[in-house]
Amino acid sequence: MTTMADVARHAGVSVATVSHVLNETRPVRPDTRAAVLRAIDELGYTHNTLARSLVTSRTRSIGLAVSAISNPYFTEILQGVEAEALAAGYSLLIADPHDDPEHERKVVRLLHERRVDGMIVAPSAEPAGMVDYLRRGKIPAVFLDRLVGDEHDQVCAESTAPVRHLVEHLADAGHTRIGLVAGLPGLSTTTERVQGYREGLRSRGLPFAPELLAGGNSEAEGAQDATRHLLAAPQPPTAIITANNAMTIGTLQALRDLGLAVPRDIALACFDDFSWADLFAPRLTAISQPSKEIGATAVRLLLERLEEPDRPPRTIRLPCAFVHRDSCGCGTDHADAP
Repeated sequence: MTTMADVARHAGVSVATVSHVLNETRPVRPDTRAAVLRAIDELGYTHNTLARSLVTSRTRSIGLAVSAISNPYFTEILQGVEAEALAAGYSLLIADPHDDPEHERKVVRLLHERRVDGMIVAPSAEPAGMVDYLRRGKIPAVFLDRLVGDEHDQVCAESTAPVRHLVEHLADAGHTRIGLVAGLPGLSTTTERVQGYREGLRSRGLPFAPELLAGGNSEAEGAQDATRHLLAAPQPPTAIITANNAMTIGTLQALRDLGLAVPRDIALACFDDFSWADLFAPRLTAISQPSKEIGATAVRLLLERLEEPDRPPRTIRLPCAFVHRDSCGCGTDHADAP
């Protein structure tokens, strides 16, 4: 079995230098580092991270608790988390809380029991139990996508201004009855996107009509019901905004079932762009979130927290982009920051 001493002899360096390269405990000259890494590769040496964790109380692992991992938005966040963690020499343990508060507490506890160095969590609509567990255990954590108070590090995209921009865009195209399919109650993203919707109406002198706001519970099936509800109003909307990509799919399904064509019969704009939005017919006008950067920023915040446990918590908001396509029925391609 290849040892660290074997690597040191092969690279012509000391065992201490090999240790510094593996554990990143001291800067090493680039040519020396390259020689050590080459020796590790040629000899097939496997670093004993378990033994190191017993000495340092660090496992160089991060727990990631994110619901709906099959959702393209969270898939891109996962890619950002994974790339940044790997670059820093950390592995990931992933769990899906299913947006259920009880299950959320369970998976956070299980990740803690696996001795992760810290956690990145997309909180549920009722995160009090999970947050209390993290606080009592003094577990380094970062919340992403959804905000929870200001006691922890957090990172998310802007939500209010982008939805306001969508409303103003549709209003400027002549729509005065604009509906919103909103997300799961209790999520900060839902609250902020409804706020943006109301601000957009107000900025264009349009009244808020309660019958034009329907909850889709952040899922496709809920959005189908919400869309049918909106279109059953005595004065139905001529344009609809959906507050995430899963609900966009549900709204499109409902419109298809009702025999309505987008944008000929009704305009559509959505929060969340995704890689295949440009393949829909019509192509979807959308707000694009910096998903991978959200994930990468969460990792950087967590690593900073591990190095400086007592520093004040930070909340970082990243800007979105407006991607103008066909579904709003008012022009050709261009992208613009909201």
